[in-house]
Amino acid sequence: MWIGRTFERLLLRGAETRPVVVLTGPRQTGKTSLVRRLFPDHAYVSLDLPSEAAQAEGDPLAFLARHGDPLIIDEVQYAPELFRHLKRVVDADRERMGRFILTGSQPFQLMRGVSESLAGRADILHLEGLSYRELLDAGHMLPEEIFVWKGGFPELHERPTIDVAGFYRSCVATYLERDLRLQLQVGNLRDFERFLRACALRTSQLINRAELARDVGISPTTAGQWLSALEYSGIITLLEPWFSNATKSLVKTPKLHFNDSGLCAFLMGVQQAEDLFRSPLAGALWETTVFTEIRKHLAVHGGWQLAFWRDRTKEADFLLHRAGRFVLADAKWSENPSSGGKLPLVRKEIDGLPPAAIICRTANAYPLADKTQALPLAEIGAFLASA
Repeated sequence: MWIGRTFERLLLRGAETRPVVVLTGPRQTGKTSLVRRLFPDHAYVSLDLPSEAAQAEGDPLAFLARHGDPLIIDEVQYAPELFRHLKRVVDADRERMGRFILTGSQPFQLMRGVSESLAGRADILHLEGLSYRELLDAGHMLPEEIFVWKGGFPELHERPTIDVAGFYRSCVATYLERDLRLQLQVGNLRDFERFLRACALRTSQLINRAELARDVGISPTTAGQWLSALEYSGIITLLEPWFSNATKSLVKTPKLHFNDSGLCAFLMGVQQAEDLFRSPLAGALWETTVFTEIRKHLAVHGGWQLAFWRDRTKEADFLLHRAGRFVLADAKWSENPSSGGKLPLVRKEIDGLPPAAIICRTANAYPLADKTQALPLAEIGAFLASA
């Protein structure tokens, strides 16, 4: 069953205003299915096929002439030579929009080709996994702990009988072998997999590169390179703290978050959703889940800059800033929190006393003390839209 994506309107708008639309994102987030559904009149070719990639790279003009346009080119990064010829074809008729829809899962080569050849001609979009709100709207009434454990990869929800652990084992193997080994020249895959798992165990925490390197047995320089690769490929985000010159006591170290809670749970060793109710990792996974939901909302609706607040005595998991306005939020695994914790203290530090919410596993929103409120996971978008 197809699960509608709020992201669809961005793709359609891009095709109406640019000759080329480039859709990036991690593997298995549904890029191919989405573009083929939205653009049924476009021809389709995948450069995952070695024969197609060879012609696209070796004889781009013949490749484009054979397929014509409008055209969807999947995994376009396998033919970097194609980008220069796409530029020539597009420039011959700049008034035609939506001629080429390009997708790619390896941003290293893809974005290099786009920046060098298609600047000003392409709308570049990044697709995240499914949000909890999207699943509910599609009739998938799954409990929140199931969503935390499974994450947002569409196939896991379109095919409920799939083996979740097997799915993630395949994802990790594909990511290691196909996407990163060539880019980083990783000599020891076991070290890199241990690095992935060490990062997962640190999700929702301030990142300490030296400690991470020491625990895995690699150099701090290598740890920094691997972190950058994980971030650039959409696996993690290093969330920056909010600070200004007037508040120099605030922490200035970024916080690590995985961009999919299911992948993070797998790397942590969480075998099933029920484990979360007995695991000390549940709070960190819940905070990362809330982070991913905010991130997915902002990917479509934009407007807010996302950070976190922490000083020596108080913190807020999430601070959103927009043109001098602020919104605060904390993530709590609790089902019915009785107070806003330290969130009201942070709220008093900011002019205008911004709206604040505890994102928790409550079934319905309800007010807390100090003008904060408890909110279910599914209402994050509505909360930000009304702020």
